[in-house]
Amino acid sequence: MIIEMQEVTRVYEMGGQRVPAVNGLSLQVEAGEFVAIVGPSGSGKSTLMNLLACLDTPTSGTYRLEGVEVGKLDDDQLSLVRNSKIGLVFQSYNLLSRMTALENVELPLLYGTAHHDGKAARRALETVGLGDRTHYWPSQLSGGQQQRVAIARALINDPAMVLADEPTGALDTRSGLEVMEIFQRLNREGRTIILVTHEQAIAEHARRVISLRDGQVVSDEPVAHSRQAQAELEKLPAEEAKR
Repeated sequence: MIIEMQEVTRVYEMGGQRVPAVNGLSLQVEAGEFVAIVGPSGSGKSTLMNLLACLDTPTSGTYRLEGVEVGKLDDDQLSLVRNSKIGLVFQSYNLLSRMTALENVELPLLYGTAHHDGKAARRALETVGLGDRTHYWPSQLSGGQQQRVAIARALINDPAMVLADEPTGALDTRSGLEVMEIFQRLNREGRTIILVTHEQAIAEHARRVISLRDGQVVSDEPVAHSRQAQAELEKLPAEEAKR
């Protein structure tokens, strides 16, 4: 079991009132799943993502990541967990403009203890089809290519899971489909992927869709890859998928 949440609540103080952004939520995710989390604005998606990513801790309830109760960890331990067990992909890419694609991918290694010689970062870039862009600056890359660099960076420490927060939100349709094809391929190879999105069409690329409302799970359904989503991927010319 990668993720086990039991009756998790996250309460914020706003205007002198206690507002539960996540309210008694329970959730389990097995290794190798591809899960999409959807819901309207204010449903608790972002708060849940922050909790899953160990960027925040529950007000009450328990969150176990690979059997370790996150709420009992101190800041240093949480930082270690984020760096070693979680690969994060954001809507805005979060690449450093003064670093090349290769250097951006290597960045998480600087916070770890493992030796690195650039080979792992090159392999990660090859995985996302950018083996020939290692020395490009972010400004020289398209939005879709920048997001692929961000995915490579998320993979560099071989994390237990990849968490993607609206990873196609800043991309055009074609680039978004290319990114989703990468996530699908990584999942077929055994990676655990958790995706937060407000777009149902993007969610349909996953194998399981969890819907939130008012900080609670209102539906949790396994789904096959939608025929429409698969057809869209198959329409991508091979040469464009490698750009």
